[in-house]
Amino acid sequence: MKKQIKSALISVYYKDGLEDIIRQLDVLGVTIYTTGGTQTFIESFGVTVQRVEDLTGYPSILGGRVKTLHPKVFGGILAMREDDHISQLKTYDIPEIDLVIVDLYPFEETVQSTSDEASIIEKIDIGGISLIRAAAKNFKEVVVIPSKDQYLYLLNILKDQNGFSELNQRRYLSAEAFKISSHYDTAIYDYLADDSQKAASFKHSILQQESIRYGENPHQKAMFFGDFGKMFDKLSGKELSYNNLVDIDAAVALMSEFKNDKPTFAILKHTNACGVATRNTILDAWNAALEADPVSAFGGILISNQIIDLAAATAIDKIFYEVLIAPDFTEDAKMLLTAKSKRILLQQKSYELQPTTFKTLLNGVILQDGDLSTEDMSSMEVKTRTTPSPSEFQDLVFALKCAKHLKSNTIVLAKNSQLLGMGCGQTSRVDSCKQAIVKAYQYGLDLDGAVMASDAFFLFLIVSN
Repeated sequence: MKKQIKSALISVYYKDGLEDIIRQLDVLGVTIYTTGGTQTFIESFGVTVQRVEDLTGYPSILGGRVKTLHPKVFGGILAMREDDHISQLKTYDIPEIDLVIVDLYPFEETVQSTSDEASIIEKIDIGGISLIRAAAKNFKEVVVIPSKDQYLYLLNILKDQNGFSELNQRRYLSAEAFKISSHYDTAIYDYLADDSQKAASFKHSILQQESIRYGENPHQKAMFFGDFGKMFDKLSGKELSYNNLVDIDAAVALMSEFKNDKPTFAILKHTNACGVATRNTILDAWNAALEADPVSAFGGILISNQIIDLAAATAIDKIFYEVLIAPDFTEDAKMLLTAKSKRILLQQKSYELQPTTFKTLLNGVILQDGDLSTEDMSSMEVKTRTTPSPSEFQDLVFALKCAKHLKSNTIVLAKNSQLLGMGCGQTSRVDSCKQAIVKAYQYGLDLDGAVMASDAFFLFLIVSN
């Protein structure tokens, strides 16, 4: 069912992108009701408006907390265009409102920019979200535009359809409105709720999304919901896939253990590290990490905690890899590494691991504290007759960092801040130990003086080589 837009209520916080809509509404002869700063903005284009204050008979009060909360506004939005409702509108001199363009105060942005609770609370929108919900509820009659993201959609209705909207268009915009309002309420809940309240329910909302090449397998479609650009600048490479993202997540988590250490390089394959090393230069760290398993490094995910210079880039460029992550690259290194256009190059921004994590499971979700704890020398208790040397303690800390990020029944063998061999993913930790030893010997690495770390209790093992 087509509906003509004859009147509009416009009250927005963000005014960029609104000019073309205002001018087109004026061309179509649409009556515009508006408030405060939006009124000044619209009138700057020479467009005549009707003030909401004149409609309601009340000025904006309580420091702007109450402007539009009035039957003469909500009646015009919520009225069905049928005899009984139309009769009541005429009785109380309430105009029909066919289009509502309203956005919300920037609550999330305010939480991120200040800790002043009074400022944050003032950014909890009441009138705006009420107008959006009212218009969205009455989508059979009213067009709702809840954010600037829908401006282009509206402009097409105004220009291509001469201001006549279809029911399916209004229903689509209604769903968009409730998506925005539910996200907004979730953000407010997350700010106000204490730990016990959050433990009693699971609420999570992400609006940003981007398509990825495919899911875990090529026949599976997939979307990534999150702000990838907040964590990385993508300098080159093909579109990311599900497996790329899972590996990148594992790489970032591992390297977070070494973010304050000397130059460290890690090589991962299928979320597990096959090479990790800390050295005095990033080139030496790369070479030592690659030494542990040059075969598995092929097609791997590479990550550094330091800037990649030309010397390191030249060495790295000799092998095929899927993704290379670093906090920065020298210009000559960047030029070299971006020459192969399909390889993904990511410049990582400052990032803190999330305090909670969740995973879908069965017909629900498991929510848990993030694993932000890593053992250091102060947390170690010697149970053997011989006390480890300072260098062995240092290697144990290194090995535990690696073991923390390997998956299931993990054994790590390390020496001189270098991963020498690892075993994981086995049904027996004994098999993982054998795997780690074989790996080290396979690439000619000396285990004499190495330390061993595990992700859990392991029995005393005697393994012959």
